[in-house]
Amino acid sequence: MRALEAALPAEDGVAVFNRVYLTVTEAVAGRLGDGAFADPAAAGELDVRFARRYFAAVDAAAAGRRPPACWRPLFQLRRHPGVHPLQFALAGINAHIGHDLALAVLDTCRALDCEPPALEGDFDRIGAVLTGLEERIRESLMPGPDLLDIADPLTHLAGSWSLEMARDAAWAAARMLWGARRLPEVAEEFTERLDASVGLVGRCLLTPLN
Repeated sequence: MRALEAALPAEDGVAVFNRVYLTVTEAVAGRLGDGAFADPAAAGELDVRFARRYFAAVDAAAAGRRPPACWRPLFQLRRHPGVHPLQFALAGINAHIGHDLALAVLDTCRALDCEPPALEGDFDRIGAVLTGLEERIRESLMPGPDLLDIADPLTHLAGSWSLEMARDAAWAAARMLWGARRLPEVAEEFTERLDASVGLVGRCLLTPLN
């Protein structure tokens, strides 16, 4: 993430999300070191597998391949002058939480040979870290008072998306996919629809406001 931060222009939409994600990752790493998680090894595994899905999307876009549908709006509109930095941040969080987190839970369960309930407590603790940072992130990316007229539709748009609801949906999706793991066609169709629906939300979040 630090390498991406150094390589991308600050105003690039992916760079905006990357800065937010770096802040979150550093906060989670600090909590891991403080013993805040019931199972630090499992929480660390989840954190790593979660991040890998973001890096896979970045690598796919850089190589000219199609990233998952949930990430495409951010990569397609990353340089649009009418999209505000807060929109880029929310679109990236939406893609990563709404789609990647559910699949990262499955990746972790397979790697550790456990079931989702074994991760639920630390899943919630990671979510608490995100929630604690959300308001600060929103405030840091909102325009100043001199841009209040522009901020009106932005405030409405940002308020239409909920981190807490996205996390709850991710956990429900993870449980559903785990339950359907012996029905590969069902799991594949659900995963594709999840990807597409999260991508649709991301495209709405990136509606140009200028």
